[in-house]
Amino acid sequence: MTIPRFHLAMPVDDLAAARRFYGEVLGLAQGRSADTWVDWNLHGHQFVTHLAPERPQRVHNPVDGHDVPVPHFGLILEVEQFKALAERLRVAGTQFVIEPYVRFESQAGEQWTMFLLDPAGNALEFKAFADDSQVFAV
Repeated sequence: MTIPRFHLAMPVDDLAAARRFYGEVLGLAQGRSADTWVDWNLHGHQFVTHLAPERPQRVHNPVDGHDVPVPHFGLILEVEQFKALAERLRVAGTQFVIEPYVRFESQAGEQWTMFLLDPAGNALEFKAFADDSQVFAV
């Protein structure tokens, strides 16, 4: 069965900064674009950055002693992909909202996670499960 791909459009206040971050820092392939938007290939999903200078105030929720930004989006990667991305972000000088760390160590749902902001302040979370079959473990 083919897994459906998602389409997500996010506001940004500077398309040039979005191109640098998503294209150069994260290494995403750029698709179609116009003066006010850019399509990105986010591991087979269609992610679009739309020029929208007005930004709503962000909300945070406490999780594991961290202040998790809401809303946020991201990807579930394989562990080696997660570690490579974390290193790529460090080399690029990325300031993490929550540094890469392991949650639920030695428990069901053990996972690596990290949070960061794009140049427009959109929150991203990337994670990787020690056992991918436990993505929805309770």
